[in-house]
Amino acid sequence: MFEHLSERLGEIFRRLGRHGKLTPKDLEEALREVRLALLEADVNFKVVKDFTTRVNERALGAEVLESLTPAQQIIKIVNEELVGILGPTPGPLTGAPRPPSVVMLVGLQGSGKTTTAAKLALSLKKSGHRPMLVAADNRRPAAIEQLVALATPLGIPVYRETPESRPQDICARALSQARKEEVSWAVVDTAGRMQIDEALMTELEEVKKILVPNEILLVADAMTGQEAVRIAGEFHQRLGLTGLILTKMDGDARGGASLSIRWATGVPIRYIGTGEKPDALEVFQPERLASRILGMGDMLSLIEKAEEAFSREQAEELEKKVKSARFGLDDFLVQMRQMKKMGPLNQLLEMIPGMSGTTKKLPDSEKELKKVEAIILSMTTEERRSPNIIDGSRRRRIARGSGTTPQDINQLLNRFKQMQKLLKMTAGGKMPRNLGQFYSR
Repeated sequence: MFEHLSERLGEIFRRLGRHGKLTPKDLEEALREVRLALLEADVNFKVVKDFTTRVNERALGAEVLESLTPAQQIIKIVNEELVGILGPTPGPLTGAPRPPSVVMLVGLQGSGKTTTAAKLALSLKKSGHRPMLVAADNRRPAAIEQLVALATPLGIPVYRETPESRPQDICARALSQARKEEVSWAVVDTAGRMQIDEALMTELEEVKKILVPNEILLVADAMTGQEAVRIAGEFHQRLGLTGLILTKMDGDARGGASLSIRWATGVPIRYIGTGEKPDALEVFQPERLASRILGMGDMLSLIEKAEEAFSREQAEELEKKVKSARFGLDDFLVQMRQMKKMGPLNQLLEMIPGMSGTTKKLPDSEKELKKVEAIILSMTTEERRSPNIIDGSRRRRIARGSGTTPQDINQLLNRFKQMQKLLKMTAGGKMPRNLGQFYSR
């Protein structure tokens, strides 16, 4: 996410930092490069113009250009203006005085509505609500089956009818069923088209009249770019959107749509989709996203992911093992599996300040975990407990058993030693400088 933009802005600010004191000409040249970087990242040109004008006005002040750290002052201004474009931190979804509350998801076909509906229902469930999904998309083949397949493992009920039923009738009967089952939130997956047309909008307007939704959220594909801005404008004009959900944020290296869509519509971004897993839906945090764009990391999100993946008891047990030198390869494998729950490794490293540049060097984390599992499970109990006893002959035996090479065994043992050092430093309250070395080959 924002990989290209972060790299360009980082290089611009590094050059500014080498200037010492800045002149208005230095600032003008830097902002011209910022303008080009934003345009290349698919940010709307009106947003770019407004943004650079505001940064220029604030940065031209004597307290910035004549300060001892002018580059840092400008980064601070850019960060604040980015947050301003992205809008305020959204509050919780607005519920009804009497349940069920209704959230209606709209958007074009292929934007990820159905997957997002399941993710949103899971998020509500984790917050203590009783959600129900409503399969109101009877136009796309297998849309109903897809929603059921997504919801069943999550333990979330789905109201569905035959594809011949009208969406308006489906929604009316779904509301009645939700009241009977004392559901607190009904998440409605509506139909989309490959493009906006009158028939689609008329149908959605009729569905809205029946549901009287508390929230109407547009699900927009972040990779659509400038087209997402136009789509959002048209949906907002006809339906009165209350929020946006940007999907596929993990797959767009440019990310400019997220900087444009809120500015163009005035509608807040509520959530962002960051992956395919059911829990890969984050509440939108403008300060954190701006920090990621500028390559400054997002430690708060990283900490929250860690708290979800690791219980307090697990953390305390790990600390005891580290302090007593009982941390072995079985524990190492457990930690690798737990970290996998937090998300792709490259996304985690991007949240650490100064680590975004290392993500290109990372191997495929899924393949790496399978290799690590094969190697460790090919070891004896004694070898896992005391890796120091693994000599050349043991390495060759483990390599044959795991379908790897002795070099792979060496790499794993080196990474294990690095993790031991990392954990000792963390337990001792020290923050390691070279955290990325543990992950890279």
